[in-house]
Amino acid sequence: MLTPVNPESVAAPRGYSNGILTPAGRLLFVAGQVAWNRDSQIVSDDFATQFDQALANLLEVVKAAGGQAENVARLTIYVTDHREYSAASKQVGQVYRARMGRHYPAMTLVEVKALLEEGARVELEATAVL
Repeated sequence: MLTPVNPESVAAPRGYSNGILTPAGRLLFVAGQVAWNRDSQIVSDDFATQFDQALANLLEVVKAAGGQAENVARLTIYVTDHREYSAASKQVGQVYRARMGRHYPAMTLVEVKALLEEGARVELEATAVL
């Protein structure tokens, strides 16, 4: 359905795609998802656990619209500390593959001063093609 675009003339991506070509379809824009449960409580202080919950929440929105992980064309990751992300990268990778498999959409990681939700260390937003 979605076709990765990784030209040899551009640096090879690691864990993401440089571009995603979409067929004609409906677009789903998923708002930023943080690591909270259905009671709006952050589930943990642990970075990888927060990433896992935020990704689970994002995929629940995609699923509710009729999609699945493979429909995610773009993923933006907002973190409050890129060093914390790097330190947890092995666990984040394991969590990512458990939920997304080997599907790597176009991704961007952005370090921000803070997130709106108190205690949130990571927020994910996405665009999916359904």
